[in-house]
Amino acid sequence: MPQQDQTTDLVLREALEANGQRFTEQRAAVYRFLASTDKHPTADEVFLAVRSEVPVISLATVYKSLETLVGCGLAMKLTYGDGSARYDGRTDPHHHARCLSCSRIFDVGGHLPPEELDDLEEGTEGFQVTGYRLELTGYCSRCGKEQAEA
Repeated sequence: MPQQDQTTDLVLREALEANGQRFTEQRAAVYRFLASTDKHPTADEVFLAVRSEVPVISLATVYKSLETLVGCGLAMKLTYGDGSARYDGRTDPHHHARCLSCSRIFDVGGHLPPEELDDLEEGTEGFQVTGYRLELTGYCSRCGKEQAEA
């Protein structure tokens, strides 16, 4: 097993044990895939990717593994108004941009200064902001060209 996989498995094992969960090869395959990609795959895309490593894995096991990873803080679940969900193996604070045409999701750097959050909080009738998720919407470079040509 490559050193990177061993390190990834160790991180997974520790997080699972800290949350009262068992380490399984199926969970490891799902986590290794998420940790290795900068894409934001759906459960179906994760399923197709890990089947080559664990041929007997089921889609239900992939869904359960993804939810376990989210619950242990090893992945983020990105949900949208249309009911779709994508998963992100990157859990550090960052933002996303989503293409309105092809639905691809991109990581975006930067942050919102704390004073901006304070300004937003003022008009919320006592609502206390404990966090936020910023998503930029628009068109990726490929779809933007298609929009311009249309």
